[in-house]
Amino acid sequence: MRAWVLPEYIEDILPAEALRIEMMRRRIMDWLFVHGYELVSPPLLEYVESLLNGSGGGTNLRMFKVVDQLSGRMMGLRADMTPQVARIDAHLLNRKGITRLCYAGSVLHTVPSGLTRTREPLQVGAELYGHAGLESDLEVQRLMLQSLAIAGIGKIHLDLGHVAVFRGLVRGAGIPSELEAELFGVLQAKDVCGLENLCAGLDKHVDADAQRALLLLPELYGGKEVLSLARKLLPAYPEIMTALDELETIAVELEPLVHTLAFDLADLRGYHYHSGMVFSAYTCDSPNAIALGGRYDEVGKAFGRARPATGFSMDLRELSGLVRLDLYPRGILAPYVKGDKTLEKKIEQLRSEGKIVVVELPGHGDEQDTFNCDRKLILKDNVWSTIEI
Repeated sequence: MRAWVLPEYIEDILPAEALRIEMMRRRIMDWLFVHGYELVSPPLLEYVESLLNGSGGGTNLRMFKVVDQLSGRMMGLRADMTPQVARIDAHLLNRKGITRLCYAGSVLHTVPSGLTRTREPLQVGAELYGHAGLESDLEVQRLMLQSLAIAGIGKIHLDLGHVAVFRGLVRGAGIPSELEAELFGVLQAKDVCGLENLCAGLDKHVDADAQRALLLLPELYGGKEVLSLARKLLPAYPEIMTALDELETIAVELEPLVHTLAFDLADLRGYHYHSGMVFSAYTCDSPNAIALGGRYDEVGKAFGRARPATGFSMDLRELSGLVRLDLYPRGILAPYVKGDKTLEKKIEQLRSEGKIVVVELPGHGDEQDTFNCDRKLILKDNVWSTIEI
């Protein structure tokens, strides 16, 4: 095998795309900054236990692991930054009030999450801690949609769900925990036949209304009519009715920011750590969700301090592939003139205006193609000025 061949689903990012990703990152982080989100930068490597706390069962399989040569303990390369940020809020900052944090950095996956995805996503996200109300859910979801628009993504489709619908059914009907786990599995897999078989065996545990409600969940996907149908056909457990009210309220506020919006009452993504509303953003150019988020009020408990929390994350490398590929910007070629203070001042001025200025080093004047320049500086009438090449 050639020494320069990279592993599958690992790739270099070349100049034009690298610049586009970096510009996306800057614009999004600047947007989060003016909304009061403070930047944190967790380590790439931590003890496995810390990375797994509150992250759900799937993280363990996605995480690369190594043995720490200093302590002998197992360490992991982070597969998701959200648990790390929750640890920072709960254990390091330890603030009493609301905390807004944001982050940007690479994560590593043992296997890609999709056929077209990398094993090294560049994750950007924001988390809001210390507020349990619907207002914080709305703030975070708005920020996610605005961030996607800033990145150049158009015609966004938003899916809204709420884990309290399924959880309310389970608790209200008194379904045992072992059956809850099986029901979760088939609903998560959208296995309707499996769900029917499980419900057929629930006669001695659950009344007929609850069984019908469970069988109905996979069909409760679509527009506003889904909420009306759910109010009529699902048991009127307080937890379920509150969840439906919250979904309706959020949808009214977010509809102007999206192309289309739908409800998915069987969306159990992150069921074991999400505690409320969950949301996913899509665009017609990708089969995958381009941004994900939700409420996870109990994650901080693993770090000694449970706090209300909601947040979102997205992969900038995924987003980069969905926007128009721009050529790397062209620069201005400047001659190398030792000790010319006027030329140095002109170059400094151009660079302060954001223009690329490449100084032509001695002995390389015949290699102008490598400079990616379409203009150059010339001295005319004792004034350095720019002309096209």
